[in-house]
Amino acid sequence: MDKIWKILLALAASAAFSLNVSAQKFSISTDLLGYARLGTMNLDASYALARRWSLTAGVRYNPFTFRKGDPDRQFQYRQQSCSVGMRLWPWHAWSGWWFAGKLRYQEYNYGGLISEKTEEGDRFGAGLYSGYTHMLSPHFNLEFGVGLWGGISSYRQYSCPVCGLTVEKGEKFFLLPDDVMVSLVYVF
Repeated sequence: MDKIWKILLALAASAAFSLNVSAQKFSISTDLLGYARLGTMNLDASYALARRWSLTAGVRYNPFTFRKGDPDRQFQYRQQSCSVGMRLWPWHAWSGWWFAGKLRYQEYNYGGLISEKTEEGDRFGAGLYSGYTHMLSPHFNLEFGVGLWGGISSYRQYSCPVCGLTVEKGEKFFLLPDDVMVSLVYVF
């Protein structure tokens, strides 16, 4: 699955760098609430294809593991994730309401916070999102949004974060809330 991650990231980067960037056509943003998810760093880049359509690509990364005082007790929400999608802006790109669809790949490892069970694996799926963008100035916006994504997860579940005792493994369908966001956006 590491190969898929690299291919998706290379496609998103080549699409972003091959576009002819001009005034108010490109934006970068970061989800401020993402950092509250145990330090998940994130960056989204968008390009306005037309007045009401934009292409978006994003990455999320969290390498952190936290210890609960005892070296054998830890919790984490580690992930690396990439997504590519489209947004429909009923009024105009970069302002007002928007609706989106995305394809997303995620490599994850989380657990130890609520219960000792830990799960790691790979997820691939699609999501639907909606939100509102408020213009703060000609170049800065504040964006609010929420989404839901689902797909297939290839996973392995452990009885605790550090022991490595496998409890369950396999593939399953998932449906999860995603991108509950408050983002700061810079528009070029």
